[in-house]
Amino acid sequence: MLKGIPAVLSPELLRALAEMGHGDELVIADGNYPCHTHGQQVIRADGLGTCDLLAAILVLLPLDTYTDGAAFTLMQPVPGDDAPGIWRRYREILADSTAENRTVDCLERFDFYERSRNSYLIVATSETALYANIILKKGVVELPREEKERLK
Repeated sequence: MLKGIPAVLSPELLRALAEMGHGDELVIADGNYPCHTHGQQVIRADGLGTCDLLAAILVLLPLDTYTDGAAFTLMQPVPGDDAPGIWRRYREILADSTAENRTVDCLERFDFYERSRNSYLIVATSETALYANIILKKGVVELPREEKERLK
């Protein structure tokens, strides 16, 4: 255990988050998502839901502010399906985070699948809500202003 690190983040997931570079993408996948079919690297988070993981990851992972689009992408429901109720909770978590880029976008299901194939990592959860999948684009970690001044 470490101080300040959310307990739901496993050592394996912490390592992967630290290895990610600017622009790399992470998929937080619900329990129905074909993670091992689409993911080059999959980390299992069995027993955890997407909301707990999202809140914990956003403590450590900066979202991309240099992208023209959103750094937070959801899977669009198939026509005829309702918008998932869990999205409201996602927006609350994002609003409560320190993320500078809070733009949210949606991708059609098969476009989401294709994009996830190029992601750095897929985290497989036990989330039962439908369309609970998220793509996060990692931003840069900037030095605090005091540190920048010290280095001048």
